[in-house]
Amino acid sequence: MLAQTDFGDVRVQVICLPKNLGFGKGHNSIMDRLTSDVHFILNPDVIIRNDILPQMAQWLLDHPGVVMPTPQLYFPDGRIQTLPRRKPTLWLLLARQLAPRFGGVMQKADEHYTMQDEDLTIPRPIEFCTGSFAAIRTDVFKTIGGFDPEYFMYVEDADLTQRALRQGLVYLLPQFTATHAWHRDPMRDAGKFKMQLKSMGRYFKKWGIGKGNV
Repeated sequence: MLAQTDFGDVRVQVICLPKNLGFGKGHNSIMDRLTSDVHFILNPDVIIRNDILPQMAQWLLDHPGVVMPTPQLYFPDGRIQTLPRRKPTLWLLLARQLAPRFGGVMQKADEHYTMQDEDLTIPRPIEFCTGSFAAIRTDVFKTIGGFDPEYFMYVEDADLTQRALRQGLVYLLPQFTATHAWHRDPMRDAGKFKMQLKSMGRYFKKWGIGKGNV
């Protein structure tokens, strides 16, 4: 049983919730327990090595204008993941879905959305911090109320980023790296597709359809 393992580290505590509350609400359930200066959000398919967590935490504490950074993530085969993004718009999300099939202007728009037209080899501000691996100042996480619990899954990280941006800068830190065993879901499951549409509707209702500032 997962609840009985300590992963070989006495500092690890597994908290089992009575039911699946969704990605964001599940994270929020431990908010009252947080006493650290920096809170990490990590997916279970992320592999971390070396001392990336304390190093990222120290970088964040040394840069008071930044409230939320993310490292550069790679696929297990070494390919780079284009997860740092600009603020989502309806056009950019549509291009993201259609680019693999149609290319052309859709591909160009997707490259703009994923910031491939920028130098991502140096630390820089971003407008969409992936929820697969991010650090956030604990006081900021609590101030903004954690994740919006109305998102069960999908887009909750984009929403969290927008609220974090009201408190300070969000950054990509390519000097820190990790492996993310992630693949894009083809969305053949009608339930998941409906859930994504619902989340997108909530996001655009809150944040509008306009572009960001990066």
